[in-house]
Amino acid sequence: MESRGLLLVGIVVLGFAGFAASLPTGDTIREVTDDALSNGSVEQFAHALIGAEKRFESFMKDFGKVYHSVEEYEHRFGVFKSNLLKALKHQALDPTASHGVTMFSDLTEEEFTSKYLGLKRPSVLSSAPQAPPLPTEDLPPNFDWREKGAVGPVKDQGGCGSCWAFSTTGAVEGAHFLNSGKLVSLSEQQLVDCDHQCDREEADACDAGCNGGFMTNAYQYVEAAGGLELESDYPYEGRDGKCKFDSNKVAVKVSNFTNIPVDEDQVAAYLIKSGPLAIGINAEFMQTYIAGVSCPIFCNKRNLDHGVLLVGYAERGFAPARLAYKPYWIIKNSWGPNWGDNGYYKICRGHGECGLNTMVSAVSASVDA
Repeated sequence: MESRGLLLVGIVVLGFAGFAASLPTGDTIREVTDDALSNGSVEQFAHALIGAEKRFESFMKDFGKVYHSVEEYEHRFGVFKSNLLKALKHQALDPTASHGVTMFSDLTEEEFTSKYLGLKRPSVLSSAPQAPPLPTEDLPPNFDWREKGAVGPVKDQGGCGSCWAFSTTGAVEGAHFLNSGKLVSLSEQQLVDCDHQCDREEADACDAGCNGGFMTNAYQYVEAAGGLELESDYPYEGRDGKCKFDSNKVAVKVSNFTNIPVDEDQVAAYLIKSGPLAIGINAEFMQTYIAGVSCPIFCNKRNLDHGVLLVGYAERGFAPARLAYKPYWIIKNSWGPNWGDNGYYKICRGHGECGLNTMVSAVSASVDA
């Protein structure tokens, strides 16, 4: 099995090397191992793997990593080398973005999934009402809620599978802004500690703090509880704790929520109408993402494992693999501002990339609860 895996990696690397040779100098994957791979030759890929320990030491310094034994160092170095190969594979499959060494490069796939993802996907999607279609003929070519004041600073979920809570609060914050003109920061920790809501159609698909959850479940909880507190009143701790919700400190209430049709023009129309939207996405390419517009050649659209916030879109992002300029979505993540494009992820629009259009919800919030 190991030899077959190495053969697959070799095929991917060779395939990308041939593709990269057709690109202008500098458009390849220099982020993977600094300038060593800037022209994408097979020899330089080999050089990058041979120099992996030097790159690992730089990684430790850059991200403040400390290992307390020789055994732990060797284990993490082995994981790092596997993730370097993963970054090379992702670069080959997603040539319009830069992939490489990130703060997650010493984590196994299981560790990354349990600590930094956390979206639960019921076998049947939420029974929330389906939004009616909106007119889409006059959609603006570019739209960004950040420019209009509806999006707060990028937050960091830490090593807690609470992405669903950040996606939820981001959508509610945006909805509250639309109604009040005021941007507030709401408490994810309240959801982590207090929300154990289960899906209406699937009793075992329940919100479970750092062990994952589901945005429409969270909306139901907020409705039933009477609202969300401010972040300043119920600050984030990044771990499961005892519920300390105080109904006297409710800042925003949820009045209703709805699922958005999968048509991406409808998603854009509802983004403009309803504010930032909570979405689920397959985060496979996000672990190694550094910058650029992500247009994976293949990304499983059913394996949604991460909750994020859709805040805007733009009309032009060059996609060499598709030989054209393509529009892209702007997604706010919850891994801190030092991840990705200042905490954001850009991904091609119009192809349902990574399933981003299949779990989209909008919420309405009351003004000053």
